[in-house]
Amino acid sequence: MPTAPTRRAGQRGGAAVEFGIVLALLVTLLAGIFGFGRAFWYYDALSKASRDGARAMSISAKASINSAGVAAARQVVLDAAASAGVPGLAGANVSVVCLDASFNDSVCSDGTAPAGVRVAIVNYTLSVGQYLPFVIGANSSYTTPLSPRTTMPYML
Repeated sequence: MPTAPTRRAGQRGGAAVEFGIVLALLVTLLAGIFGFGRAFWYYDALSKASRDGARAMSISAKASINSAGVAAARQVVLDAAASAGVPGLAGANVSVVCLDASFNDSVCSDGTAPAGVRVAIVNYTLSVGQYLPFVIGANSSYTTPLSPRTTMPYML
């Protein structure tokens, strides 16, 4: 009666197929966790950078707030983002704006103290999905905008 060996011989490849399915799902899950974790990391780093820039701008001397304060705040943001490992952030992606008494956008003018300042990251996109080519297609990825901003009152 060869029934027991026949059953074992028919089931030998089943474990390898199950392992392949589970491994594909696990790799997809890990790649998704990595991709979204990277997006959250960059957003948090950009948020902190905009906070640092707004803090620097809020204590800039009003005599040179436009001529020196805006550039210094922008550089603080770029340095903080670079030290956090955020790639591709340029000075054009950093918006530094003075605010009037109603906290509406206004022009920064040397010698005039604004009521507040706003530092924002603009037109910065992150590519998501390049780690999942077998799920979404080899040449496909999606871009998502990251645009944190910080508003603070002017302190001096």
